[in-house]
Amino acid sequence: MSEYQAHVLWKRHEGEAFTDARYSRAHTWGFDGGVVVPASSAVSSVPLPYSKPENVDPEEAFVAALSSCHMLTFLYLAAKARFVVDAYDDRATGILEKNPEGRLAITRVRLDPKITFSGAPAPTAADLARLHHAAHEQCYLASSVRTEITVAGSWQHHSST
Repeated sequence: MSEYQAHVLWKRHEGEAFTDARYSRAHTWGFDGGVVVPASSAVSSVPLPYSKPENVDPEEAFVAALSSCHMLTFLYLAAKARFVVDAYDDRATGILEKNPEGRLAITRVRLDPKITFSGAPAPTAADLARLHHAAHEQCYLASSVRTEITVAGSWQHHSST
């Protein structure tokens, strides 16, 4: 068993009544090692000026966490299969919509990694499909959510000549 913690901190700004719902949603996420991330509600959930669009919102963080978990698992599996990955660039997208119970949820996440390989052996399309499937099956976060996760993506191989 492992345990993970985050420190989420929000404080009401002086002069905000709070009970009128006209208060800042800006807050911070603190992580071990000292990293602090500015966070906020999404502007699509809470309009300006109460949200800070330049801060990370929980919906973006959820999509990023799923993408990151898939990538880290994929890289581990690719290394075990002796494929050399030079770059992994994912533009993941999450869809917020009503789920079958009628509640808003991120029901789908589409991962779209562009992966660059070099050296030998070069992976085949079947190798990539197998690696992505195994990465999905072994990703802790994918195993923790009901969200449908799909992988599109592309890859290229640079021979080391």
